Amino acid sequence: MKAIRGATTVLNDTAEDIKKGVSELLLTIKSKNAITENDIVCIMFSNTSDLRSYYPAKAAREAGFYYCPLYSSSEPEIDGSLPKCIRVMALAEIAAEPVHVYLKDAVKLRKDISGKLNIAIDGPAGSGKSTVSKILAARFGILYLDTGAMYRACALACVRKNIDCRDEKSVEKVISSVDIDVKYSDGAQKTYLDGKDVSEEIRTPSISMLASSVSAHRCVREKMVELQRTIASANSCVLDGRDIGTNVLPDAEYKFFLTAAPEIRAERRAKENAVKGIVQPFDEVLKEIITRDEQDKNREIAPLVKAYDAVEVDTGSMSAEEVAEYLAKKIQGGI
Repeated sequence: MKAIRGATTVLNDTAEDIKKGVSELLLTIKSKNAITENDIVCIMFSNTSDLRSYYPAKAAREAGFYYCPLYSSSEPEIDGSLPKCIRVMALAEIAAEPVHVYLKDAVKLRKDISGKLNIAIDGPAGSGKSTVSKILAARFGILYLDTGAMYRACALACVRKNIDCRDEKSVEKVISSVDIDVKYSDGAQKTYLDGKDVSEEIRTPSISMLASSVSAHRCVREKMVELQRTIASANSCVLDGRDIGTNVLPDAEYKFFLTAAPEIRAERRAKENAVKGIVQPFDEVLKEIITRDEQDKNREIAPLVKAYDAVEVDTGSMSAEEVAEYLAKKIQGGI
């Protein structure tokens, strides 16, 4: 059983307008989710306190939704709330992800689903970008594009050819002849190098460090940014990296910059590595984090920097879920 949410607004507090609004909202939910009356378990309404003329549940019954339990409640008066608004939650037996529906002025309540949505999340290594991005993508039902994986794949390609990742001319020869692709399977991103899945192979600390070196080259960034922009132009997605808001998607409506003290980020990275069976002394991980920061901040091409219009979030004292919740509220509120 899954919850399908929605909302709409009406022009006037009249029985006619409420009936029309409820009918349109429920029929749209039914159509968008390809469900029948047999799929709906119950429907629950709430309405702002400025609507008193008619119960939304009664309007739903008169609109033909009489085959399941219907509930109505009135919301308390809240300053600044959207006027003349009717909210709904329909519980339905469906396998697919629910398509939530927001109509009329209620679109303001969920700007994240009112059109194509691109979210840019930047920050240094270990700041929580990838974890938070995955949570946000799942919450909004959109793609998560792990841009770092693309650069890691470039580094792996160079390693396989025994190329020094600091030698731009040699790197350019390798990158120009390899095929790096991103595919999605069961909601997860898979990174392919020359047709083979390298999603696990690119996650070692050594490849992580080499990715920082190889990503500093213009030839690499141009090729990867082109691919990233192509994916983002066709899909709603969350992109995380170090130059998403400043270079890859400078026009993204929602930009965030996550940060935390190096020691906190090193502790997180050490725990992540331990889960993967990679054991490193904390001092070694901290040194790598600091070195990676310096490389990313001082590279000539697209350095790590906060976009002027990005919301900065210190994640040091927050869990990934708390950060994702904070970002989601910012997005839904239009920042």
